Amino acid sequence: MKKAILGITAALALGTGCATDTGTGALLGGAVGALAGQAIGNDTKSTLIGAGVGAAAGGLIGNQRDGQKKNNP
Repeated sequence: MKKAILGITAALALGTGCATDTGTGALLGGAVGALAGQAIGNDTKSTLIGAGVGAAAGGLIGNQRDGQKKNNP
């Protein structure tokens, strides 16, 4: 659990400079997914799976928003 919290904190600290919704979505999705994975599975494997799935989903949603902003200035 401590490693997961440390990893999430480091990711948030490094990712605060995300200039796009894709990056921000991936970062936030990964953090939320990691927390959900840890809560559901109570082990590192679940945390990593949750982080990966959350980051992918958040990145896709953010990418969609970036495309909308590009097409509708």
